[in-house]
Amino acid sequence: MEFRRSSVLYMLLSFISLSFATSSLTSENFLQCLSTHFPSSTKMSEVLSAQNTTSYTSILQSSIQNLRFLSSPKLDPLFVITPTNESQIQATVMCCKAHGIELRARSGGHDYEGLSYTSNDPFVVVDLINMRSVSVDIKEGTAWVQAGATSGELYYRIAEKSAVHGFPAALCPSVGIGGLIAGGGIGTMMRKFGLAADNVLDVHIVNSDGLILDRKSMGEDHFWALRGGGAASFGVILSWKIKLVPVPPKVTVFTVRKTLEQHVTMVVNRWQYMAEKCHENLFIRVIFQSTSTGGKKSILALFNAMHLGDVDELLKVTRECFPELGLQATDCTETSWVEAVMYIGGYPSGTSREVLLTRKNPMGKASFKAKSDFVKQPISEADLALIWKFFSEEVTGAMLWEPMGGRMSKIPETELPFPHRKGYLYNVQYVVQFINGKDDSKGMDWINRLYRHMTPHVSKYPRASYLNYRDLDLGTNPKGNSNYFLSSIWGEKYFQGNYRRLALVKAKVDKCNFFRNEQSVPPFSRSRTC
Repeated sequence: MEFRRSSVLYMLLSFISLSFATSSLTSENFLQCLSTHFPSSTKMSEVLSAQNTTSYTSILQSSIQNLRFLSSPKLDPLFVITPTNESQIQATVMCCKAHGIELRARSGGHDYEGLSYTSNDPFVVVDLINMRSVSVDIKEGTAWVQAGATSGELYYRIAEKSAVHGFPAALCPSVGIGGLIAGGGIGTMMRKFGLAADNVLDVHIVNSDGLILDRKSMGEDHFWALRGGGAASFGVILSWKIKLVPVPPKVTVFTVRKTLEQHVTMVVNRWQYMAEKCHENLFIRVIFQSTSTGGKKSILALFNAMHLGDVDELLKVTRECFPELGLQATDCTETSWVEAVMYIGGYPSGTSREVLLTRKNPMGKASFKAKSDFVKQPISEADLALIWKFFSEEVTGAMLWEPMGGRMSKIPETELPFPHRKGYLYNVQYVVQFINGKDDSKGMDWINRLYRHMTPHVSKYPRASYLNYRDLDLGTNPKGNSNYFLSSIWGEKYFQGNYRRLALVKAKVDKCNFFRNEQSVPPFSRSRTC
């Protein structure tokens, strides 16, 4: 056994470039540590890829959703580890900590700024793609889902067992459950059931000491922080225990298009007043993009919706709260809940539900930049008309408005780290795609100008943002160290008054700030023993 482990270690070390003496020494020490702490049954070569192994690039790039970072100037990880069991993650945490190497955990690879697989310092990526089992208990109304599973895989496994159970997770089926819930988890059923994080019962996590904790052993403060505070600041999520929610056997979806010629400004203005007040079974988001009319670019608004009920119920609701949309029965499709989430996710009609198991983004991968906002007061028609002008420019940009209200308004802002609850009408996501695969100055200028233009119309003091639509333009931690007061510049935008409590939890559970990145929550006060 010792001969086999030593041979594997020698083989792995041979892949490390000798031209980087310091890096090689760090890597060698790390591998020596892993060889000691990995379970004896583990073949390290099967779960660990070094920079010069043939599998390294394909594994590293497999889950990268934002192609912007394929050519990132940041360092590539020393190793990519694809663990198959919890003890391998424990060993990785302990060895990274022992040798001063950063650790980045990745579930679905959807971090908008690539923080789950890039760094400015030597680091290791733990890719959880092999830890994605889903165990559904319909009788109990719960499920255990490993952090590497996607929302689509969770949806599929629930639908396998029941047509009248669901879970309020991501709009995009390829989003990883580990990161989604850790950031809060906005979705089509949040007005009915709250965020994904609002429906978590328990969690298993590896902490900075390499120990596996559950809700009971970690305590309620740590459990609170994980559900919306960003787990990358507090540990490596292994699995979540979630509460399933009831869904009707018939769910209705629709997409209605509106242009300037179809009075889009009036309809959007009216949407702002009703979207968060309509029945909580109805979720109507608005997707804004460019369209061509008479050879000129103009605004197109897509009213994209899911209603937890049949067509007749939906038409009754919209006649009462949103008659301006002019919704007709012919615009609507009755289907099952799982087919409805596929529709919202962008899959073509008739697509087999097995596609949810492929982990592929139905919209395809792209190179993009995104930003976010929250709105408390309706924007006037005159001001909407000024916003529309941005969509006459020659860029591939979009804006998405997602309604709040319903259950979201009834949950206190301190219940979880995600504070954007009562008093918010909708959240805004701005996205620009870079056609050439890397940062495009024209596109960057467009999204930054639009973001500045929206300043008078969005929340203030602080200007709120959504963690899962991460934006490093809000600010980053000082290189080499984290400071609570300096980091509050961005931290209070994501967490508002909950930021201080998160930092206090951090000081308690990770006092030496092992779990860190450019926007990780710092300890309120760093321990002198670190």
